[in-house]
Amino acid sequence: MNQIQLIESKLEPLRNQLKSHHLYCTLSSIDDVAIFMEKHVFAVWDFMSLLKSLQNHLTNVHTPWTPKGKGPTARFINEIVMAEESDVNELGEAMSHYEMYIDAMTQVGADTSNIDLFIKAIEEGNNIEYAAKQIDLDTPILEFIKFTMDVVNSNKPHCIASAFTFGREDVIPDMFLEIVGQSGTNDDETYSKLLYYLNRHIELDGDEHGPISLKMVAELCGDDPDKWEDVLDTAKEALKLRLKLWDHITASISLN
Repeated sequence: MNQIQLIESKLEPLRNQLKSHHLYCTLSSIDDVAIFMEKHVFAVWDFMSLLKSLQNHLTNVHTPWTPKGKGPTARFINEIVMAEESDVNELGEAMSHYEMYIDAMTQVGADTSNIDLFIKAIEEGNNIEYAAKQIDLDTPILEFIKFTMDVVNSNKPHCIASAFTFGREDVIPDMFLEIVGQSGTNDDETYSKLLYYLNRHIELDGDEHGPISLKMVAELCGDDPDKWEDVLDTAKEALKLRLKLWDHITASISLN
């Protein structure tokens, strides 16, 4: 068993909890989906910080440019950046996945005011804590975001790659398949933009990005046992905080 297989075997219990989470069964109406999206959108947003941080570490985005000698991983990261920042929506229009998600929120009647105000505060140069305080952001969502930023600020590419791979790319297809399969929205035009977004991620992350991201982790860790231990610890915490976020959203829907 190689190191990647060992990590995945140790993460299997947490992954199974995510895959079988009660949240998916609660998405039975448009109001339920709207509540889910109003809270999940912050995870959609902070994904880009993980991705951009990896791009900074694995490619040279500064001038004057110099080569970094990380051809395969650089190509992988740049391909994901292109897909995340400038994919095409269901109408063939170029836009980021975040913007697709906001469009999908508008379609289902979800409230985008909190995420809009949060982004505005960030654009004005404020930190995460200040932006969160302005909208009284739910604690489990803030904890999820703060963990992401802590990993990014660690400046440890292998830890960032772990949160990106095991906390996002490697589990998103499973989670989104459950949402598509159990929400009862498959044929509802009200959800067409959300379903396009979910299916696009299932396609990209399951078939292309997920497998390559595992190779990226292996390349960044090499034979260093300390780095592999960091990868496991980071991955476990990422999945635990995702479960906590899912618990919170489930509770919020049940109160509706």
